[in-house]
Amino acid sequence: MAEQVKRAFKYRFYPTDEQAAELSRTFGCVRLVYNKALEERTRAWYGEQRRISYVQSSAALTEWKKTEELAFLTEVSSVPLQQALRHLQTAFGNFFAKRAKYPRYKSRKKSRSSAEYTRSAFTWRDGRLTLAKMAQPLDIRWSRPLPEGAVPTTVTVSRDAAGRWFVSLLCEDTITPAPATTNAVGLDAGITSLVTLSTGEKITNPRHERRDRARLARAQRELSRKAKGSANRAKARRKVAKVHARIADRRRDFLHKLSTRLVRENQTVVIEDLTVRNLLKNGRLARAISDAAWTDLRMMLEYKCAWYGRELVVIDRFFPSSKLCGGCGTVAAKLPLNVRAWTCEQCGAVHDRDVNAARNILAAGLAASACGDGVRPQRESSRTGRSSVKQETQRATAGIPHL
Repeated sequence: MAEQVKRAFKYRFYPTDEQAAELSRTFGCVRLVYNKALEERTRAWYGEQRRISYVQSSAALTEWKKTEELAFLTEVSSVPLQQALRHLQTAFGNFFAKRAKYPRYKSRKKSRSSAEYTRSAFTWRDGRLTLAKMAQPLDIRWSRPLPEGAVPTTVTVSRDAAGRWFVSLLCEDTITPAPATTNAVGLDAGITSLVTLSTGEKITNPRHERRDRARLARAQRELSRKAKGSANRAKARRKVAKVHARIADRRRDFLHKLSTRLVRENQTVVIEDLTVRNLLKNGRLARAISDAAWTDLRMMLEYKCAWYGRELVVIDRFFPSSKLCGGCGTVAAKLPLNVRAWTCEQCGAVHDRDVNAARNILAAGLAASACGDGVRPQRESSRTGRSSVKQETQRATAGIPHL
């Protein structure tokens, strides 16, 4: 059954000099209002143990505009300023609910420059978008069409560190579930192979950062030689940002194509619950792990499975997928990372480390999905020396072909 969802469509656009100046002023005012409101809230809480609501912050904004010092806030649209206060209110809500840390101040150099416009602050007519305080519509590059008959409800304009301008249009879209299938796949994340499928297929890691590492190092050397605060340093910084943007764009494109393919071809997708933050503590592998972007892949799989009626099963991070023999259920005592193929001492089966792990992940996920049982290893039994989950996984793997 088709489902109505809110979906953002992001496009690049090329502003005129007047539009760029207006948007830059808006970005600066949004940042100032956010920081000033955060300062007031922090002072009230730590100094007087008093909370300030969004309504009070909005009233304070009105008073700020009346002062001679901040009169320039009236020169930009008021909607992005109000949206900044709403975002701050959301940030404090997440903080008090213990979902996030205390809100931080926005930096002119490090924070993302953006402004959000609601329906009253822009005009959408015949597929052309005109923002408040602007006489001409934005020159948008329509890389893909909007849904037929869609009308944006919220528009977010942003500029990245490389100086590129983007506009994101939030619209209502109809998502049709993908045709049902009986296929299921388990994924084992890695570095040499980005993911290994339980079918035996290995998706090669493109290593986007390594491909541009020389170009990035050269741009960073040039940046280090420029005087701080000079125009040449700003130009060199943009060159470094462009290399980073090129790497990020190619990585995102690859992950979108891979996740879409996995969701379309399989009814059930099983993955591991990896703690990437802890894995990054390994200094030798941190760069490669960051480049692999496993967290981004999981995020894409989560929302695409929800959209298209697929099931995503996440098994416990402590499940011994690599060391568990898919044939007899025996767990190897040790299996260093440099061992890519190993032989089970109990049954003599020869396993490819990654393929065996992917098959064990699939079997554990299907078992957990069928009976609702967890897949976290239990304490070993004093009689058998095996955990109950390992024995259950052995039965679940029966009938899965081996290469």
